[in-house]
Amino acid sequence: MSAPGRSQAPTPAAQGSAASGVPSPCINVCRMDPGSGWCEGCQRTLDEIVAWSGLGDEDKRAVWQALPARREAWQRLHPHAPASADDRRR
Repeated sequence: MSAPGRSQAPTPAAQGSAASGVPSPCINVCRMDPGSGWCEGCQRTLDEIVAWSGLGDEDKRAVWQALPARREAWQRLHPHAPASADDRRR
């Protein structure tokens, strides 16, 4: 990590890798929310972010499957936060 609360997850342009066909959900909004324990950008936990490059495709897909529910929960907890990844990039 480059600074407290920030991760160096892959950029959207580099989401896939030769070793894996499953892209990273990182959108380069890397701030951990202390209340939920999720990244404000991708809604992954710090453990998921740290482990990502070593996870197999099945485990990466499991993380991806959890994200829509986390985004919905995030919106309920933070109603004024941007609703989509595209909004968060602005």
